[in-house]
Amino acid sequence: MRCSALWASLGLLVVLGGARAGTVKKLGNNTGRFANATLVRLSEFLSAGYKKGVRPVRDWRQSTMVAIDLMVYSILNVDEKNQVLTTYIWYRQEWIDEFLVWNPEDFDEVKQVSIPTANLWVPDILINEFVDVGKSPDIPYVYVGHNGLVRNYKPIQVVTACTLNIYNFPFDLQNCSLTFQSWLHTINDINITLMRSPENLKEDKSLFMNQGEWELLHVLSKYKSFSLDNSDYYAEMKFNVVIRRRPLFYTVNLLLPSIFLMVMDIVGFYLPPDSGERVSFKITLLLGYSVFLIIVSDTLPATAIGTPLIGVYFVVCMALLVISLTETVVIVRLVHKQDLQRRVPPWLRRLLLERAASLFCVRSKHTLCPVLAHEPQVDIYKESSTGAARCSHHPHPQGGRGERGLGLGLGLPPARDPTPPVMENILQEICSIRLFLERRDECRDIAKEWLQVGYVLDVLLFRVYLLAVLAYSITLGTLWSVWQYA
Repeated sequence: MRCSALWASLGLLVVLGGARAGTVKKLGNNTGRFANATLVRLSEFLSAGYKKGVRPVRDWRQSTMVAIDLMVYSILNVDEKNQVLTTYIWYRQEWIDEFLVWNPEDFDEVKQVSIPTANLWVPDILINEFVDVGKSPDIPYVYVGHNGLVRNYKPIQVVTACTLNIYNFPFDLQNCSLTFQSWLHTINDINITLMRSPENLKEDKSLFMNQGEWELLHVLSKYKSFSLDNSDYYAEMKFNVVIRRRPLFYTVNLLLPSIFLMVMDIVGFYLPPDSGERVSFKITLLLGYSVFLIIVSDTLPATAIGTPLIGVYFVVCMALLVISLTETVVIVRLVHKQDLQRRVPPWLRRLLLERAASLFCVRSKHTLCPVLAHEPQVDIYKESSTGAARCSHHPHPQGGRGERGLGLGLGLPPARDPTPPVMENILQEICSIRLFLERRDECRDIAKEWLQVGYVLDVLLFRVYLLAVLAYSITLGTLWSVWQYA
């Protein structure tokens, strides 16, 4: 009985082998223009009974391992407002199709053949971050090897969502992810792996077009399995594309003009504070900076969740220009000569002309106003002659007439004025001139004191303004340098 069963099994294998050979031979007996066409025979052999809707494994418990690879070719667009990254990549994926296997000896040593993608089973691996269909060329064929290895290579224009951080603009570095996973099949059906090692993938920049605004630093890869309901697990491969912006264009067109305008504002402090030219100069700078901000507003990236630091820099520069103009207006108001201006208060004189001037090494008041080194010659008039003393005690002509009228009313003889009328008139004119000169010298002294206060205050405010500008510039320069070379 055992021998009979063995002979029956061998007979069955012989019959099956003969049927398989007969099938190949039958497929090869094409007539007409396809006679002796090896690729036609092979195509018909592979497509005979093939089911593209079924996962190509003989044992359903075995998962299909899909090896993928990614090479970044170009960065097409970075839309900061909509948080969208557009890249052009070369995508490769390979898997084993157990139903597409043949013996090369039966088909003139053909070891691989191209087959339309529509006729094969293709894994449903997609990119999770897809937000739009790019203009990718259609590649309708895949390569199939005699051992069942299917190679699907194609370029893809990827339009993906990416969280773009523009705070460091134009020295920003962006990290955008491309997550590949099967949309439907679990890890028991489709698993994902890399075609190359993560180290080779990270440093591969051979295809990248490195002449645009963005520079490719590296591409990181990470495999992860996750579950949504703790029962079915899915496999995913995440690629992190790390790119950095080249800041030269924005430095030349945004930062340098702003720096030049701020330098000119600092230089404007060397104009005399008592001249009106400084105010007009500061207003011109403020208007020029406003026009500059209007021009560069379209260049700056705009988002609803944050403002780049360079935008804050422009706003602070505008505020510094406004503060500079306000300081100039205050100084011009102090040093402007007015006849009804009061004297400098003693506390202000001690605070600015004595303590602040010595503390901040400001030049002395004699150096600032050499005319103040000489005291006004008012005492000369007071001590010049007896006529000045008489002028100070001489009655007014109307008052004299009143006294004479009073004497006549009392019946007394009129008093005789020892001064002749001509001399009295001359003395009155001299007294008027002396009073006018005293008042003029007093107004000049007041104006010179306020001018001295204005000069000292202008020097102090200029130093404070200069320190603020330098501290702000050094802080921003350090931050941008760290971001650029980190």
